[in-house]
Amino acid sequence: MNYQETLDWMFAQLPMFQRVGAIAFKKDLTNTLALAKHLNNPHHQFKSIHVGGTNGKGSTSHMLCSILMEAGYKVGLYTSPHLKDFRERIRINGEMITEAEVVEFIDINKDFLEQQKLSFFEMTVGMAFHHFALHQVDFAVIEVGLGGRLDSTNIINPQVSVITNIGYDHMQFLGDTLPLIAAEKAGIIKPNTPVVIGEFQEEVIAVFKEKATKLNAPLFIAEELITTDYETVLKGKYQQKNVKTVLQAIAVLQNKGIEISENNIVKGLLSVIDNTHLMGRWQVLQENPKIICDTAHNKEGLTYVLNQLKEESFYQLHIVLGMVNDKEVSKVLSLFPKNALYYFCMPNIPRGLDAKVLQQEAVNHSLVGDRYSSVENALQAAKSKALKNDLIFVGGSTFVVAELPLL
Repeated sequence: MNYQETLDWMFAQLPMFQRVGAIAFKKDLTNTLALAKHLNNPHHQFKSIHVGGTNGKGSTSHMLCSILMEAGYKVGLYTSPHLKDFRERIRINGEMITEAEVVEFIDINKDFLEQQKLSFFEMTVGMAFHHFALHQVDFAVIEVGLGGRLDSTNIINPQVSVITNIGYDHMQFLGDTLPLIAAEKAGIIKPNTPVVIGEFQEEVIAVFKEKATKLNAPLFIAEELITTDYETVLKGKYQQKNVKTVLQAIAVLQNKGIEISENNIVKGLLSVIDNTHLMGRWQVLQENPKIICDTAHNKEGLTYVLNQLKEESFYQLHIVLGMVNDKEVSKVLSLFPKNALYYFCMPNIPRGLDAKVLQQEAVNHSLVGDRYSSVENALQAAKSKALKNDLIFVGGSTFVVAELPLL
């Protein structure tokens, strides 16, 4: 198979949560452990940092990677989902895995992958770990895909575990209360391994303290311990919470004797985009009219982003909005401003929420606008109506941002 045929096989033959939802969710790590054994346990061949949480784990992972790169280390970065190219998920020092390497991994292991009925996510995690071991990275920053306890990434023994925060997301799998969700996220805490909690949240802190105490894992709450401010190239005030989480994780690594200087930290935070090619976090796509996109997609994440929007100067706000069908749409829509013009659309994936359904639900929240057949058409309509002093925001789902032609 060539590269495109390989991707088609991966997407078509194997369930993938981001596209199809619950059918892809696995109840244990049996498959991942079997694949790791088949690959000679590549995750044992490099140091790792495990990053989970509800919001901010992608930005946090990229910042950690950038700082370690500035310190001179060879750094693998595994994140999900991707925006434009599957290979964004697996990078070393910012460079994506090659098409040839993707094809080779599937070709060599295809029989095993089919026999074990591995999910898209399971095989992709195995591909990442194999790639990092093959290229002898010093560190790999590994972002949790979904939850923590049962996530395919949770076979690593990291130098530090990081949990950014807890919010309501993927409740059909993780539970319908914050403590239940926190318990699943706390599944990445390992025995005798430091854990950094990004934000102090009264409702869930006891969950983390109990798990950390049980496993003799030193626990650090970044929000309480980090008081210094650092600049980052990533825009949006909400990134300051992620910066504190990153700084505490770096402090833990430094205490373990890993050499990271103050200059490495400063440069790393200012060079995140150049070093790692992160996209979609309060990203300004053009000026006059200004177009901003953000991948925030749940209540907590969108609260941060919409508060940030209030600080922008504009004559009229236009919002290109799409969602997936397993979100609590009503709770999310209640956050959006009523004085904006809306352009409803559906991301082109099986989980996409029909634009007509979204539009009808939006009316219940006094959000008015037309619906469009694609994200691109919705954006074009917004651009045709917007004046140069207006602002266009595009979001509601990672998959909406992924379809933007401007990225």
